[in-house]
Amino acid sequence: MSPAGTGEPALAAAVGADVSFDAVVLAGGRASRLGGASKPDVVVRGRRMLAHVLDAAAQARQAVVVGPPALEVPPGVRLTLEDPPDGGPAAGIAAGLAALDAPGEWVLLLACDVPLVAAAVPRLAGLAAARRDDTAFDGVMLVDADGREQPLVGLYRRAALESGLARLAGGRGVRGAPVRAILTEMHVQRLADEGASRDVDTWEDVRRIEG
Repeated sequence: MSPAGTGEPALAAAVGADVSFDAVVLAGGRASRLGGASKPDVVVRGRRMLAHVLDAAAQARQAVVVGPPALEVPPGVRLTLEDPPDGGPAAGIAAGLAALDAPGEWVLLLACDVPLVAAAVPRLAGLAAARRDDTAFDGVMLVDADGREQPLVGLYRRAALESGLARLAGGRGVRGAPVRAILTEMHVQRLADEGASRDVDTWEDVRRIEG
């Protein structure tokens, strides 16, 4: 993944920036550190985590959730799953992109376990709007205060994601591959997180966010 700065133009903070995007939410996985609980159904601050994340993506042209067939999603949101299941995040992204109807230029990728992510989406969209004509810009992701990249809180050019997936499919394969394997040859800008990417992997994480 090509390096890029963490700065953002003033436009990146604007709500409702002029960039249209689709959303793919990854809601699979075994959630072993939650005792096998259905992670998207875990209740945080009175609501399912998936509900928080879908609300954050409310401005999307369309939304696809990649998760088990029994998962409850709101009307108008598509539910799909990689085949075979448990293929990992790259396979989940491939399934999500394939389920989009007449996809547009930009795709918002979100994990289902970041219930505070709503504050980040306008910043991501604003930066994409500011750099949409820059051919050296393939997307933007959050980076937390400890310097950890959060590729599943990011907004990317769909064509670049599809190119990365095709490269993977022709090499090591998509199944079992991490998200970063898709982004390796993309020019992705890092955007400093302001707490929006705090994820929930354990019950202690739930209590911390509730607190």
